[in-house]
Amino acid sequence: MNKLILALSSAIMISAFTAAALGQKAQSITFAKGRTSATITGTLSSYKSHRTFSIRVRKGQTLTTENIGDNSITIGVEAPPGSTYEQDMAADCHDRNEVSPTAPGVYRITVTECRKADAWRGTFKFRVKVR
Repeated sequence: MNKLILALSSAIMISAFTAAALGQKAQSITFAKGRTSATITGTLSSYKSHRTFSIRVRKGQTLTTENIGDNSITIGVEAPPGSTYEQDMAADCHDRNEVSPTAPGVYRITVTECRKADAWRGTFKFRVKVR
């Protein structure tokens, strides 16, 4: 079980670093005026594909992500320098996250297909909230 958790944790971190190394620019997440959440959609073409997003938060807020689409995804959250947040790598798809309290800065959110579910290609949808 520990080896599985370590392997999955490594895969998510490699995905995030690969995006940066390949020059994939993270799509910025912004909220409409007066809103505290946004619905994000995108497409993935294989287990190897990923999409990267970024969101800036202030100190002491709560950042949550959750899958609201039909396809199984893994949502990786990488905190900015100075944060003590470590993503919980339980034995599920990791499609829900909560960071509370947040450190100030830019959080990177990486979406990949869940490798614990059947393969699929197409659209994903998830919600980001900051309060």
